[in-house]
Amino acid sequence: MNLPHDASSPARLSDGPFGSATAAALDEADLIDGFGVDVAATLAWAVGAGAARSDGRSLADDWSFLAAVASRDVGAARILEPHLDALDILDQARRDGYEIDLASIQADVESSWGVFAAEGAGTRLEAGANGSGWRLAGTKPWCSLARHLSHALVTAWVGDERRLFAVALQRPEVSPHTGPWHARGLPQVVSAPVDFAAAPAVPVGEPGWYLRRPGFAAGGIGVAACWWGGALPIRDALIHAARREGADQLSRVHLARVDAALWTARLALRSAAHQTEGLPVASHPGTSAARVRTIVAGAVETTLAESARALGPLPLVADETHARRVADLEIYLRQHHGERDLARIGADITEGLGAW
Repeated sequence: MNLPHDASSPARLSDGPFGSATAAALDEADLIDGFGVDVAATLAWAVGAGAARSDGRSLADDWSFLAAVASRDVGAARILEPHLDALDILDQARRDGYEIDLASIQADVESSWGVFAAEGAGTRLEAGANGSGWRLAGTKPWCSLARHLSHALVTAWVGDERRLFAVALQRPEVSPHTGPWHARGLPQVVSAPVDFAAAPAVPVGEPGWYLRRPGFAAGGIGVAACWWGGALPIRDALIHAARREGADQLSRVHLARVDAALWTARLALRSAAHQTEGLPVASHPGTSAARVRTIVAGAVETTLAESARALGPLPLVADETHARRVADLEIYLRQHHGERDLARIGADITEGLGAW
């Protein structure tokens, strides 16, 4: 899996290095066949990539890494991102002074992680403590790759508040559903409910900490970096089309619209990385993160729409890699909630939050 990792790569948001160990792991991995990523191999690679990250890296380095992976394959980035997010959450909890007994759920440096924080109508996951520790009971929706992962960070209700827990997934008390998952995009990354029947769990932070922590906003922007990186090869396809003999001005118009949208998204990501790095640890730039996600999502949607007009149906039916990338991005982008996220930004502004 040869991914760009030098300073000249268009997927870079900063001039900092990824770290030689991570670059070597990227160069040596072979995760993709003609039909997408191998989930088990990609998870094993993600575990190694997470362990190889440098302590001195910046947010821009992390987001550049995610974007570079997505530019090679969107599915690989979709598998990598939650694992790295979980590692960052655990690191932040330790820095905030919380003790986490991961050994009690057999979690170690070889563990593969997901983050399951979605809520759904008619489902509820609750946590309760007894003499033997905390237990999770109920159903959690939208749990990606639960059948493949060794562990996950899961939000559960404790009374009227949500609290984060670490849980081992490969246990008899944990039953991942196989679907429904009829998606044409990201077909290997099954996101389905999981039933927990008094599954042992370890608390991570106090009630409410997961949503209040400063890193929550940065994690959301990391997903946007994947969207952005995933769209870059589509821009490349438009460049190729505009350079063909006989290409007309319309091909350049479509290219320019995509280029301007993705360039703006890149600036938003770079600005967010710079601003977030400089904020006090207690800050929670939620409105700014929502703005960045909205800008990036809009740029990728522009890319998909303009490329469909510029390139026509041929690459969607004759180019497996292009067709898979478009389908993967269509599904991945639904992690952005569109007008609901805009309404949330508008509410913050009307309440005097989210100043420029």
